[in-house]
Amino acid sequence: MKKKIFTAAATLTIAGFLCLCGWLILGSGSAYYARIDNSRLQQSDSDEGVINLQGNGGLAYTYTLPAYNENGNEKEITFGASRELKEGAFVRLTVMPIRGVLEWSEAQYNELPEAVQSHYTPATDTTN
Repeated sequence: MKKKIFTAAATLTIAGFLCLCGWLILGSGSAYYARIDNSRLQQSDSDEGVINLQGNGGLAYTYTLPAYNENGNEKEITFGASRELKEGAFVRLTVMPIRGVLEWSEAQYNELPEAVQSHYTPATDTTN
């Protein structure tokens, strides 16, 4: 009887662990939106080929910006980029718990959810 209970508990534990791993690997993440502020940009030093799994994932530039989800809730998010991004541009960040920012893409003001738009003014194009 004890062996059956132990086997059932072990099976449930392993199944739960596999579900958690699957969620961390395949999960879609939450969308957050931020405006690029290059005064908050940090250029990373070379790690001489060492992969840094903390922070920006070894990319050359690190941004730490206030970002908002579709409900307008604020969260400070750090992410990496291989280049300096355009000042004032909006970005959509896909964020997963534990893993951090999975990807980012540029977004237009009119693509932002209304709750996010309330925190920003539309970007003005300075390139004439």
